[in-house]
Amino acid sequence: MNRRRVEASWVWVLAAAVGLGLPVAALSQETGQVHATMGELLPLWSVLPFAGILLSIALFPLMAPHFWHRHYPKVSLFWALVFGVPFLLVYRMSAWHGVLHIYLVDYIPFIILLWGLFAVSGGLVLRGTMAGTPKVNTAFLLVGTVIASWTGTTGAAMLLIRPLLRANAARHHKVHVVVFFIFLVANIGGSLTPLGDPPLFLGFLHGVPFFWTLRLLPMMGAASVALLAAFYAMDRHYFRKEPEGVLVKEEEAETPLRLDGWHNLIFLAGILGAVLLSGFWHAGSVDLLGVRLELQDLVRDAIIVAMALLSLWTTPRSLREHNGFTWEPMREVAVLFAGIFATIIPALAILKAGESGHMAFLVASVREPWEYFWASGGLSSFLDNAPTYLTFFNMQIGRFYPGLPEPQAVAHLIHAQAGFLEAVATGAVFMGANTYIGNAPNFMVRAIAEEAGVDMPSFFGYLFKWAVPILLPLFALISLIFFS
Repeated sequence: MNRRRVEASWVWVLAAAVGLGLPVAALSQETGQVHATMGELLPLWSVLPFAGILLSIALFPLMAPHFWHRHYPKVSLFWALVFGVPFLLVYRMSAWHGVLHIYLVDYIPFIILLWGLFAVSGGLVLRGTMAGTPKVNTAFLLVGTVIASWTGTTGAAMLLIRPLLRANAARHHKVHVVVFFIFLVANIGGSLTPLGDPPLFLGFLHGVPFFWTLRLLPMMGAASVALLAAFYAMDRHYFRKEPEGVLVKEEEAETPLRLDGWHNLIFLAGILGAVLLSGFWHAGSVDLLGVRLELQDLVRDAIIVAMALLSLWTTPRSLREHNGFTWEPMREVAVLFAGIFATIIPALAILKAGESGHMAFLVASVREPWEYFWASGGLSSFLDNAPTYLTFFNMQIGRFYPGLPEPQAVAHLIHAQAGFLEAVATGAVFMGANTYIGNAPNFMVRAIAEEAGVDMPSFFGYLFKWAVPILLPLFALISLIFFS
């Protein structure tokens, strides 16, 4: 085995150096064995393109925003090719199977769900204005937190952020309102179902039952109650500092709330039903290019697409324009995740190999649930929480059940080691709130708030003034209570 590892590492070096001119005939005798031992053969530095694309996503929007806005598709393609070309040349058919598998089984269903939720929620418009009192603001955050697990954090955030900003338009102190909105509605509120936040849907795609994530309710409840109480106290403090007459002006400007485009709730229910159907109905499978696809998953994706198309067809364009709806956020997510899902292949394979792979040191170093909570959460804070979850999900499979087929390994994991998976899911979802780049809705909410005239903190201002003093002590308490 050691000899094969060395040979594979050297061939990988030659592949990276020579590119399309690589002679790979020497591997032809081993190609039948490569797929079974892929995670053991891949060198550690094969994960560098994955690290590269995640760091690009984290740093370019901050350091070179204009370059990033114009060229992020090229950046994503660059990292995908840096990994993909030598990988396909070295491992041939096994590599093709790995690439097809992750795109057909993970990427396409993932994007279809996000696209469906994005399209349908974009047709819902909450009109009207209420006075931005502490009680009203807290009620907004509570409602958003409750519905985020069913409409997705993006859907809940886009539905409520503009009415919340209108309610507080006359107030001078309102940055904290948007910050706590990001904490609760754009992140922690999506903890309870695979519809809520992308990491949980990836878990669902890999065999975690739909309602299993309800096990996160105690953690979500504790975090939400603590944050809502802290927000109410803070908002009362700032509200008392407002100039006299602000409340009167707001009350005079009140108009009743109403939901336009309400028929899109039917389409949201259709998406929920489709996801539930795929979790309970087993209709057999089909083979597509050597990849096994479950029929119930294909039906689910078809229903989601149909719900989104019906929403686009039946919703007046004026409602989406009122929401400031564009396809650019969805385009960016699709392009970037196309690169992420390509480059994540070696990381997942090596982690699945457990202590037989080149990340044995990492598998061995993270042992307890509280360590998984902080490790997954820490990476989710500065990278994207979806691939972070998938990485640690596979790390646990590699640690506890290396070599076992994934369906069996996941079944054992959720029954015998549930606390470990709870820690990863909670860390990935909750700590996406630590920075603007931890979860996609964070940036969207910030951009909408700035358009409305709110002087939002910078990246580091958000991190050190708000997330570190408020969220980290709360997460430490959650870690102590639930995962120690």
